[in-house]
Amino acid sequence: MQASPQYSEEPRDIIAYELHGNGYLNITSRCTLRCTFCPKHQKTWAVQEYDLRLHREPSVEEVLEAVGDPGKYKSIVFCGLGEPTQRLDALLDIARTLKRRGARIRVNTDGLASLINGRDVTPEMAEAVDTVSISMNAQDAEFYERHCRPKRQGTFEAMLDFARRARESGIDVTMTAIDGLPGVDVGACERIAHQLDVKFRRRVLDVVG
Repeated sequence: MQASPQYSEEPRDIIAYELHGNGYLNITSRCTLRCTFCPKHQKTWAVQEYDLRLHREPSVEEVLEAVGDPGKYKSIVFCGLGEPTQRLDALLDIARTLKRRGARIRVNTDGLASLINGRDVTPEMAEAVDTVSISMNAQDAEFYERHCRPKRQGTFEAMLDFARRARESGIDVTMTAIDGLPGVDVGACERIAHQLDVKFRRRVLDVVG
C-alpha cells in the first residue's frame, strides 16, 4: 500500500503586530549588529506576546496586506528583531504607500543604513519616514563595540553621522541608550544626542517592546 503524502503548512510568520496603539512591521531578521542584549541572542524571539521569528522575508505586498487600514494605528513602526534598513528599498516602498494612505511612519534602527548601503540614504528616507529612533547604546566606540558587536568597522561614528544627517534631512530623530549595560554612561549618551541637536530617550535593560 502506498503511503499517503505528508503535507505541512508553511509556518505563519508575524509580519504586523500591535503595541501601544501602534502598528509594528517585522520585515527582516537580518542585522548589522549582534547585540548581547538582543532577545534573539538569548535564544528567544519573543517581544511581549509575539514570536517574531521569520522563516522568510515577506514581500512588500504581504506587508501591506498584513497592515490593512493604517488609520487604525497612531503610527506605523518598522521594528522587529532585525534591522529594517537591511531591506531599504522594500521599507521605502511600504512606507511611501502607507504614508499616501495617511500613516505616520517611524523606523527603529541601528543608524547604519548609510554605512551598509554605501551612500547617504537620509534624503531618500526623509521622503517617506517621519521619525527615526536610533539605538545609540553607548557613549563611545569602545563600549558600543563591546555590547553591540558590529560586523563592520567604523560603526559608532557612522551611527552618529546618520543621526546628524537624518536631522538635517528633516526627519524627527530620537537617540536611545539602555540603562543597565555595564560601563554605559546614559548621561553621556544624552549629552551627545543634545550636541547633535536631536532628542534622547532612556531605555531599561531587558524591557522589550
